[in-house]
Amino acid sequence: MAILTKDEAKTIIDKVLSYSKADEMSVNLSGGRTGNIRYARNAVSTSGESTNLSLAVTAVFGKRSGTATVNEFDDASLEKTVRRAEEIARLAPENPEYVPMLGPQTYLSADPYAESTAKIDPAFRSQATFDSLDPCRKNNLTAAGYMEDSSRFTALGNTKGLSAYNRETSVEFSVTVRTADGLGSGYATRDVTDVSKLSTKDATEVAMQKAKASASARALEPGKYTVILEPAALLANVDASLLAAMMGSLDARSAEEGRSFLSKKGGGTRLGEKLFDERITIYSDPTNPEVPASPFGGGGGGRFGGGSDGRPQEKVTWIEKGVVKNLSYSRYWAEKKGVKAIPAPANFIMEGGTQSLADMIKSTEKGILVTRFWYIRPVDPQTLLYTGLTRDGTFYIENGQIKFPVKNFRFNESPVIMLNNLEALGKPVRMGGNLVPPMKIRDFTFTSLSDAV
Repeated sequence: MAILTKDEAKTIIDKVLSYSKADEMSVNLSGGRTGNIRYARNAVSTSGESTNLSLAVTAVFGKRSGTATVNEFDDASLEKTVRRAEEIARLAPENPEYVPMLGPQTYLSADPYAESTAKIDPAFRSQATFDSLDPCRKNNLTAAGYMEDSSRFTALGNTKGLSAYNRETSVEFSVTVRTADGLGSGYATRDVTDVSKLSTKDATEVAMQKAKASASARALEPGKYTVILEPAALLANVDASLLAAMMGSLDARSAEEGRSFLSKKGGGTRLGEKLFDERITIYSDPTNPEVPASPFGGGGGGRFGGGSDGRPQEKVTWIEKGVVKNLSYSRYWAEKKGVKAIPAPANFIMEGGTQSLADMIKSTEKGILVTRFWYIRPVDPQTLLYTGLTRDGTFYIENGQIKFPVKNFRFNESPVIMLNNLEALGKPVRMGGNLVPPMKIRDFTFTSLSDAV
């Protein structure tokens, strides 16, 4: 019962709304199945599968709102939850920024669901893990990895007539491979909507190659270097990456209140200004077949925010040829400013070039190849300055060839500066539910060495 059809979900939502005595009421019904398998030191350590179905009711009286949740769906439990939400709303203080709920909306036809992923079972996870572990064992390498698959749905409805439904699937896989002496480390990650497009063996072979090649790393002096950043260095994790930090900062209110890199001295925003290299174009599109996403969002949310008020996700160009073209708005802030309330993106697609990673290496006289970053932390939110460390395969390039592995660095860099020091863009690949290209960047700032492998 974890995945309800559109009609099944609407039947429950309509029943809940029929109990309402509030001025306004909204219902969020969601559920799904999530499975996972984890391994370390070439052996499975944990695996599991869970299902969940829950319903949240928000009642509103004037500008007072209250929310109650339930995971029991008999009539008495549903009505009790509505009464509880109304009780909380009457006790709550007024929200001066409350905006009335939306009425009926029209959504794009997005399809972020694959039946092959929804059918994943423990046997499939075991085979995918074997395909990753077997080559490592045969090559005297040690692997640690994690795979998580999910199929889920979200349905919305309110007393104003809004009705929305979406179902989606995803698989995320990552593996770290170490040499027997622990001196070499490699990493690879993949994420897909359709599991038929995932090969844990192919991904692991990339990590194995990096692990072998990264042993006996040499120390280079910190400083400014030309770097080639693989996609995993740019966006392996939406919660910890330079590009995700930048995309999450394209918010109008924080910019207008002086809390953002997009704030203009003396007031206002830098919307419409050219802040990046002219080759930088980034847009979002929930219907993109390579990275399909939910057709609705809002509430400050999307993949780079939280919650959903049912606003339609559309194709939005955020940066075009280096110029900031759009900012996201909450409905309150958009109403205050008299503009369209654009929700934060559910995905983003960064345009690139046609070069492969190998082509970019061949064209580099001197530089450093970075597999990925980790432990990224903010330093200055108004310039988007971040610090972090390289990890799992960092290599010195000379005359178009990888010469030797180098010890890991700590960096201090801003994606704004980084995207102004662009030398080349490669072919975009899927990473973290988005499309990003590898990049060659000049004058990337490494501040110190790290002895960690």
